[in-house]
Amino acid sequence: MNDEVLNQPPPLADYNLFATDRALREAVAREGAGWACAQLEAYGRIAGSAEAIAWGVEANEHPPVLRTHDRFGRRRDEVEFHPAWHHLMRLAVEHGIHSLPWADPRPGAHVARAALVMLASENEAAHICPISMTYAAAPVLRHDAAMAREWLPRICSTRYDASFRPAARKEGALVGMAMTEKQGGSDVRANITRAEAIGNGEYLLHGHKWFCSAPMSDAFLVLAQAPRGLSCFLLPRWTPDERRNAFHLQRLKSKLGNRANASSEVEFAGAWARLIGEEGRGVATIIEMVHHTRLDCIAGSAALMRRALAEAMHHARYRRAFGRALIDQPLMRNVLADLAVESEASTLLAMRLARAFDEDDRPFARLAVAAGKYWVTKRAAAFTAEALECLGGNGYVEESTMPRLYREAPLNSIWEGSGSVMALDVLRAIVKEPETMERVLAEIRLANDPRIEKFLAATHADVPEAGARRLAERLALLLQASLLIRFSPPAMADAFCRSRLEGDSGRAFGTLPPAAVDPVMAACG
Repeated sequence: MNDEVLNQPPPLADYNLFATDRALREAVAREGAGWACAQLEAYGRIAGSAEAIAWGVEANEHPPVLRTHDRFGRRRDEVEFHPAWHHLMRLAVEHGIHSLPWADPRPGAHVARAALVMLASENEAAHICPISMTYAAAPVLRHDAAMAREWLPRICSTRYDASFRPAARKEGALVGMAMTEKQGGSDVRANITRAEAIGNGEYLLHGHKWFCSAPMSDAFLVLAQAPRGLSCFLLPRWTPDERRNAFHLQRLKSKLGNRANASSEVEFAGAWARLIGEEGRGVATIIEMVHHTRLDCIAGSAALMRRALAEAMHHARYRRAFGRALIDQPLMRNVLADLAVESEASTLLAMRLARAFDEDDRPFARLAVAAGKYWVTKRAAAFTAEALECLGGNGYVEESTMPRLYREAPLNSIWEGSGSVMALDVLRAIVKEPETMERVLAEIRLANDPRIEKFLAATHADVPEAGARRLAERLALLLQASLLIRFSPPAMADAFCRSRLEGDSGRAFGTLPPAAVDPVMAACG
């Protein structure tokens, strides 16, 4: 019996996710967060360690379990997680990924945090859901000064406290969200959950939510119909007199991916909540949370691409076929080069959008985030499928990590607005706020490149609704091209423009013009 294993790569582990990512390192420094590089180096080293990678595996192999009642029949409404989940959550909270710009609002804080989101998502993407929603809840809570004074210190704490008790007695808190209902989905104005006013800004909520994200959180932003219309509320898991709130978990969703994270259906049976903002302006109030989580969708998808690319490159360097390493095979080199170009373009766009949050550049962010969210999250699914194929049959087995990345890839395109919702948001922004288009065009033209001008001349903002996806795609491509031309190795920018703007390639990854391949691979290092 021969147990010698030949022609198989070693595990990809014990490497620094930040130090090995040139595009991310350069973008962090360029976009104003150079001060965070030491923290990012430290986090990247931990997240790329064999131990932390194993936490991601274990958290997915042992998904959360719902406990609706105790053994005596009393309601518990608790979710139990594997210890690996708590290790990942503690790591993220201790590094401030849930709160960095609010706890330390120096210039570049959103960029630094977006880079941390990428590194954490490369390790295990599901645990970023509660982290992201907690980060995004802060600007909504600021609509109410008293509520902000009470909850922001809890949110900004870097102590992870997984205990189930009133937030006032915890070392830190997380915030989830419950917006959609089964009859409405993205059309939240069709919500029928009812809010009954009981005085002093307090309400009792009655109804059902089809998706409640991160139900183990300490409080939730919730939409419900109040007497003056759809309104936004903060609903804590415990009432002010420290009773369990009437927040009843019905079941956990069995999902395609994102398995380590809990998503649930929940019933409000007279649940106590407080109004945030004005009655009847719930969507306008909660939209700040949506806007910030969309940034994380883009960063998270860029992270999935980066991890998938790293796995494919690693495999190709060690695996041999037909007398040569895969990475030296011309067709495989084309695939890897094409994936590298896409990954770099997504990373640069994510970091540039994060800077817009630091600068409070709302006209630019309003349109660019919508277009970027549409396109980058769309590309992630095709990207991870191609990267998986680079590993062949090895990529199709769970031990390779590639199936987990592949299952995770469609989520960001659905979360906080699926493709058509985002494309329509692009149209809405241009029509209602024309300055958004002016601001995005000004950013695109910073490249001062004839290829961009030619592509831009064929891009028309005045399109019917049925053309919204095409417009969103073209705006995102133009933003990516402009960033690559200005900041990436010329080989990367040229390959992107030839294949994405000029059409000098096929429709699948791995169809770059042959002359572009070796210069791109050299730029990858």
